[in-house]
Amino acid sequence: MTARPISETIAALMPRAKAELTELVAFRSVADPAQFPKSECDAAADWVADALRAEDFQDVALLDTPDGTRSVYGFLPGPAGAPTVLLYAHYDVQPPLDESAWISPPFELTERDGRWFGRGAADCKGGFIMHLLALRALKANGGVPVSVKVIAEGSEEQGTGGLEQYAEAHPELLAADTIVIGDTGNFRVGLPTVTSTLRGMTMLRVQVDTLEGNLHSGQFGGAAPDALAALIQLLASLRAEDGTTTVDGLTSDAEWDGLQYPEGEFRKDAKVLDGVELIGTGSVADRIWARPAVTVIGIDCPPVVGATPSLQASARAQVSLRVPPGQDAAEATKLLTAHLESHAPWGARVSVELVGQGQAFRADITSPAYTSMAQAMRAAYPGEEMQSSGMGGSIPLCNTLAGLYPEAEILLIGLSEPEAQIHAVNESVSPQELERLSVAEALFLRNYAESKKA
Repeated sequence: MTARPISETIAALMPRAKAELTELVAFRSVADPAQFPKSECDAAADWVADALRAEDFQDVALLDTPDGTRSVYGFLPGPAGAPTVLLYAHYDVQPPLDESAWISPPFELTERDGRWFGRGAADCKGGFIMHLLALRALKANGGVPVSVKVIAEGSEEQGTGGLEQYAEAHPELLAADTIVIGDTGNFRVGLPTVTSTLRGMTMLRVQVDTLEGNLHSGQFGGAAPDALAALIQLLASLRAEDGTTTVDGLTSDAEWDGLQYPEGEFRKDAKVLDGVELIGTGSVADRIWARPAVTVIGIDCPPVVGATPSLQASARAQVSLRVPPGQDAAEATKLLTAHLESHAPWGARVSVELVGQGQAFRADITSPAYTSMAQAMRAAYPGEEMQSSGMGGSIPLCNTLAGLYPEAEILLIGLSEPEAQIHAVNESVSPQELERLSVAEALFLRNYAESKKA
């Protein structure tokens, strides 16, 4: 059967998809009760569970994971003897940052300039809608030819590992022949791409203490050690002058041998200001896919408004380290911790707390499932061949699933292409990408089922 019936069906379903994504984006489902009520995540989980029940999924369950969040599971049986495919997405989102910087409210899906804007529209509530579209199209065109498991995670963005721990304790639950992780993205809009590698990550909180209490900067400044100044100096030790990550003992010279990322395209995608240099050395692909990268993602210190002339007794920061394939995240955590503890100036006291950790991932893109996906993407994107790229982000669950199910093939696709600006203000999704990737996923499921019959 050709792709045309599937593509027509999904095109007709797009208004419904927009309405559903509008409902799902409206949940302020940040999995951090210090920022948003837990009820927002619970409501989003209930919405996902109801959506699965409406599609005749069986055994739909809200799984209470060890980190205090919920993942949503459902099973849709296929024909006798058919392979099982696990479809993954997550319904939790990053915090919206400065809501006043959004052109339209972050939790109201808004169409503008041919895109749909809203927190989670691409990462990854749109990924769940993509799965629904693909399954609905198959049901309308002869039926779903495989057994399908769906898992929608509730804390992926926090990196707290709830679903990984749950899966390890219940290894039979997510067992599948092939796993489709719907949480990455095309290299650019219109270029079908599977992600072949993911960097791992470690997240630490570091606190610096120097005084028993804050002091007047005029009376004591110049001799009394300022904890904020000590923290700034400590964090500066994590980068060389050119911006290269420099954690003692951690190598940072690997090279990427696949699809390259032209510097001009990267500058445009990253919205780097004119005259501002990129950091690091080597190709852009080396830097974002093959090498470690440290980022200070938050600092606790007095805000400018209301600041007093005081020396700070304590200061705290949260540090993220992306770890490329080939490097062990646990070892990287030890090295980063040791670096922070040994580089504090003036004998400042340093304490380090592990927040989250996940291993890097490398897929086998020569596997039969990738052949089926290449055929599907060729049909969904006429004139284009499937490309393979790395991704600088982390999905810790991938390694957990690979360890639990070593025979399973794992594919990574999704809606988070560069224009989506995931994790930033004004996140958006391309409805055209949502439509085409849904077609690709539906055709993949059909191709994969046929390949297993051969």
